[in-house]
Amino acid sequence: MAVENCTVVTDFILLGLSGRRDVQQGLFVLFLLVYGITVIANLGMILLIRMDPRLHTPMYYFLSNLSFCDVCYSSSVSPKMLADFLSEQKKIAYNLCAVQMFFFVTFGDVECVMLSVMAYDRYVAICNPLLYTIAMSGRVCTQLVATVYIQSLVYSAIFTYCTIRLSFCNSKIINHFLCDAPPLLALSTSDTTINEIVMFSYSSCVLGFSIVTVFLSYSYIINTILRMKSAKGRHKAFSTCASHLTTVAMFYGTLVFMYLHPSSSHSMDTDKVASVFYTVVIPMLNPLIYSLRNKDVKAALKKVVGTILCSD
Repeated sequence: MAVENCTVVTDFILLGLSGRRDVQQGLFVLFLLVYGITVIANLGMILLIRMDPRLHTPMYYFLSNLSFCDVCYSSSVSPKMLADFLSEQKKIAYNLCAVQMFFFVTFGDVECVMLSVMAYDRYVAICNPLLYTIAMSGRVCTQLVATVYIQSLVYSAIFTYCTIRLSFCNSKIINHFLCDAPPLLALSTSDTTINEIVMFSYSSCVLGFSIVTVFLSYSYIINTILRMKSAKGRHKAFSTCASHLTTVAMFYGTLVFMYLHPSSSHSMDTDKVASVFYTVVIPMLNPLIYSLRNKDVKAALKKVVGTILCSD
């Protein structure tokens, strides 16, 4: 009877990060700047890799895909969040909520797995350098990236479909700044057991597989580096991994924090802060980290800037 009397939900209301008007205006300026840097820095990284022949290697092919993913990941969240900072009623249509969740889950999953693929690439390059051109050929790299996107799209489609079939009768207020799975499941009046099993099982597999791949890859890498007799060789090998290690530590660290967060102290406010970090802040930091810590990228950037200045 409860289901029969349930009013069909046509939109949701996002509570956002803060209810204070003055705070929202400050956050709008801050996140507009962050989003602008994210788009410019990541698109700039993609163009830089395409323009410089020295960066036409598997490592930078994966990096360009990571940058594309970061732009899409941030763009699935930031524009709506920025609009809500200036809006009195933070409404989002039911269908648009489903679309946002689909892209948010897709590119979040892509980023998670892509980082593990990049770790595997570094393992092959450092531990098996003679086989690198064969093991990481253009065809293999394309297949790896295609596999990452296909599995992410399939999972996101299944999970989004299961979520939009739920009933929302008691309330349409989402205690978040985006249409994420946990607040929607908490809001639903339907039995969410299947959704929770699917989300927990697949997230555990993806996150576990990615972390294990990164851990094993870098275990072999560190062992190989320590056995190198040349200090210059050790420094060069480590420098190629430093940027990726920093990115991995930030992204996986945030996910592990959320995943292992004790249920007794779990709160939606904690989720919102963590979500801001890995959906808005990390996509901005990734290209900056690779620009500042990678000598090949810095050299390519200096070359492009010098060419532009000379042409003027």
